[in-house]
Order: sequence, then C-alpha cells, then structure tokens
Amino acid sequence: MNKNIIVQFVGFESNSKAREYTFTVKEPSTEPRGYILTIPHEAFNAHRVSYQDAPDVCSLKLHRELAAANSNQLEDTRLQITDADIEDYRAAHSPRPRPRFGHKPVHEF
Repeated sequence: MNKNIIVQFVGFESNSKAREYTFTVKEPSTEPRGYILTIPHEAFNAHRVSYQDAPDVCSLKLHRELAAANSNQLEDTRLQITDADIEDYRAAHSPRPRPRFGHKPVHEF
C-alpha cells in the first residue's frame, strides 16, 4: 500500500439492518475513491462492538484490505465487518496484562 494515501472517515448512516460507515481514500495520483463498510446492528446489540469503536474497526479493516490488495483501490467498494474483524480490533487494542511478581511486602510501623 502506498504510504502517501489518506484514509478519511466521512460519516455513517443507519438503516434497518446495519450501520454503514463511509470512508474516502485519497492519494496524489488518482481521484478519491469511496468505500462503505457495514456493521450489522446485531453486533452492537450483542455488545461485540461499541458505537465509539466502530469507525476504528472499519478503518482497520479498510487499511488491511488495501494492503492485501497491494493497491490503493479495491475492486469491491462495499465491505462487511465480520466477527473476526471485531476480534482482530479487540486483540490489537486490548491492554496487555501486567506481569505479577508476587505481593509487595507490607511494612508495619
């Protein structure tokens, strides 16, 4: 993927089945191209993804798809967010557990 591209979140619309997140991909040598990534309402209702995280989940998927295509353009301009995409986002953004080396000694005075 070209490092000179800009992936910009434009907004979202909600319909009866899903939320559709719109992004524009821009690069100096070509016209901007629009992409729509869809997250089913069920994913929000089941608390698998939050409304606040949804644009980031979509952005991560779009960046990965562009990188995998070795291009700044994908043939399909509409992408579906899957449970696997949500899990990938969670894994990348969950706090790492701190190692526990035992209890700190308690000093009595």
